[in-house]
Amino acid sequence: MIDETAEEIREMQTHSSSVVAVRAAQALEELTEREFATVEEYVRALERNGSVLRGANPSHASLQNAVREVVDDVADADLDSVEDAQRLTSETIDAVVSRIESGKQLAAENAVDVLEDGATLLVHDYSSTVQAALEQATDAGKTVDVYVTEARPRYLGRKTARELAAMDGVDATLITDGAHGIYLAECDRVVVGMDCIVEDTLYNRVGTFPIASTADRLDVPVTVLGASSKIVSEGFVFENEHRSSSEVMAEPADGFAVENPAYDATPVDLLESVVTDEGCQEL
Repeated sequence: MIDETAEEIREMQTHSSSVVAVRAAQALEELTEREFATVEEYVRALERNGSVLRGANPSHASLQNAVREVVDDVADADLDSVEDAQRLTSETIDAVVSRIESGKQLAAENAVDVLEDGATLLVHDYSSTVQAALEQATDAGKTVDVYVTEARPRYLGRKTARELAAMDGVDATLITDGAHGIYLAECDRVVVGMDCIVEDTLYNRVGTFPIASTADRLDVPVTVLGASSKIVSEGFVFENEHRSSSEVMAEPADGFAVENPAYDATPVDLLESVVTDEGCQEL
C-alpha cells in the first residue's frame, strides 16, 4: 500500500507541495495497523517505508521534512512496546499534518497586509497559499488586478486563472510566460509560492527566476508565500525533477534533445520579502 502511495505521489504533479507532504505522512499510518514482533522490527519498517516515500519526490522539502519527523520521533524514543511505537507514530502524524495545514493558512493570513487594495499583481504557476491569500484579501473587501502566467509546459497557471476568475474583487488576465516582461511594468508586486527555500536559494516552478530577475530590473518587489516548514537550513539537498519531454512537444524529437526541468533556482537577494506562518520577513 505504501508503494502504491509513493507511486501516487510521483504522479501528483498538479498538487501543491503541502498536499503531497500531508499525503506522504498519512501513508505511514498504515504501519500502525500491522503486527510486528519487536519495537526494533517496527522501527526498521518505518525507516524503510519512510525512505520509499521520500524517494517518491526528493524535490519537495516539505515532504522530506514531514516524513523524516515522523520516523525520527519514533526512532529516537525509548519505547517499551510496539503498541507504544504505533501510538507515537499516529500522534506525530496528526501533529505534522496539523502544522502543515495550519502553516499554509497562517501564511495566507499574514500575506493579506502585503496585498494592497487596488494593486496590480503578477503571479506565476499555481500556489494554494497564494490563492488562499488572495481569497482572504478579497473577502476583506480589497480588489486586485492579477496577471497570471501560464506556467508552461503544463499550464498550471490556467488553473490559477480559473480560480481567480471566480473570486469577487479579482480581475484576472492570463498571459504567456514570455510576456511577463511586458506586463511587469504595470505591476505593483510579484507574488509567488515556493517549493522550498534552502539557505540562500528559492526553488520554485521553472520560470520563477526570469520573472524575479525582470522584476528586480524594473524595481517591482517580489514576495514569496509559504509555510515556514518549507524553509530549510540544513539536512536537505534539493534535487530537481526533470519531466517527460512529451509535455514540451507531443511529436518525437528528431535529431535534437528536449529538456523539461520542473523547478529553477532564484537567489533570495532578488526577493523583497518572504511571508510564512511565522510572519513577514523583509530581505
